[in-house]
Parts: sequence; structure tokens; C-alpha cells
Amino acid sequence: MQTAPIPLVSPAPRRSRAEDVHALLKRDIADFRLVPGDRFTESEISERLGVSRTPVRQALFQLQQEGFVEVMFRSGWRVLPFDFEQFEQFYDLRRVLETEAVRRLCARDPRSDRAPLDALAAFWLVAPEARSTDRDEVAARDEAFHCVLVAAAGNAEMARVHREVTERIRIIRRLDFTQAPRIAATYDEHAEILQAVLAGQAATAERLLQDHIAASQAEVRKITLHQVHLARAASKTTP
Repeated sequence: MQTAPIPLVSPAPRRSRAEDVHALLKRDIADFRLVPGDRFTESEISERLGVSRTPVRQALFQLQQEGFVEVMFRSGWRVLPFDFEQFEQFYDLRRVLETEAVRRLCARDPRSDRAPLDALAAFWLVAPEARSTDRDEVAARDEAFHCVLVAAAGNAEMARVHREVTERIRIIRRLDFTQAPRIAATYDEHAEILQAVLAGQAATAERLLQDHIAASQAEVRKITLHQVHLARAASKTTP
């Protein structure tokens, strides 16, 4: 009698309802549907998402632990205001992690994997007329560019910490892409960084990367709540 073959890869575990709600609410914050200062109740979220209050409450407590929302005494929940001092610290941490990753990639550290760089090159090293003008796509690709660089360095813990930092600064990085000139600048800067990494020019790659992060950090310091509300209004008119 033949036996069924043993699967080589276990199926991905199914996400719980609370995990689904958590992901949706975090996306709402990143996409400006919920902005700093917004107040809401568990019942409102439950009704909008068509789920019971239990997974909503679980998701909100997780978001509270992650620093996105806070519970208000007898008045529901609130999206936390921007903490610019904390953002400065996140950007400092980004600089440390990404610079070290680039150094390892250029040195061809045996733990690193340069293969993912080819996928980056296919998007960022293109002629100007072939560049994407979709700000949402470029914002997502920008985030992925930096995550791939760190992951390719071969240290799983570095990559995990970097992903956590990336999630915390996602909303303000996306605000940066509400300005058209930043799309072109990001293409130019990413191309220069990637070319230096591919050529193994560590000092150049590190300098370019640090300048790139510093420019983004400088833009963060200019962000106002008015810009956030403008971004929300724009997102509502985007098909």
C-alpha cells in the first residue's frame, strides 16, 4: 500500500482574526485613514470591519504595546501623536544597521547573499523614462530597498530589528512621497548606492547611504500635522 508523500514544506499557519484586524489597523495608520490624534471606539472598528469586539480589543492592545495607539479612560482609543525625538532615535538606529549591512555586502562577507541585489537593480537601475511615477509603489519599493539590503547581509537579528524600525517610521516615510521631487531623488540616490555596493566600493556606498538617510531624516523634521491631514484628504480622492 502506498503512503502519502510527506510535504517538504509545512503550510503557513493561518492568521487569527485578531492578527487580521491588527494588520488592517496598522495599514489604516500607514495609509492615513487613521492619523495622529484620531479617536475611535472598539465598537466603531468592530462595525467597520465586520468582526466582534474581542479580536478588535486584542489587536488594539498589541498596537498599544507597539506604540501606535493609547487607550483613553472611558473614551475609547487614540492614535498617538508623532514623537519626533523617538523618530530621531529610529533614524539613528537605521543608519547603524544599514551602514553595517552595506559594509558586509561590499566586503562579500560569507554570511551575506548578494543575489537579492539583482532584483533591486531591475527596479532602480533603469532609464528615467522607465521609472515609476506611482508614489505608493515607489514608497513601498523604497521601504523594500532598505530592508533587502539589511536582510542580504545575512544577520537575521539585524534584519528583524530593522523591520521593526521600518514599521514604526512607515507613516512619516510615506509622507515624504507626497512630494513629487522626492520620487526622482529617491531613484537617483538608490541607484548611486546600489551601484557602489555592486562594485564593492564600501566607503562610497556607506557615505551615499548615510547622506540618503540624513536627507530623509531632515524631511521628517519638517512634517506638520497639517501635512498629515492633507495626505489623508488626498488618499480619499485616489481611486
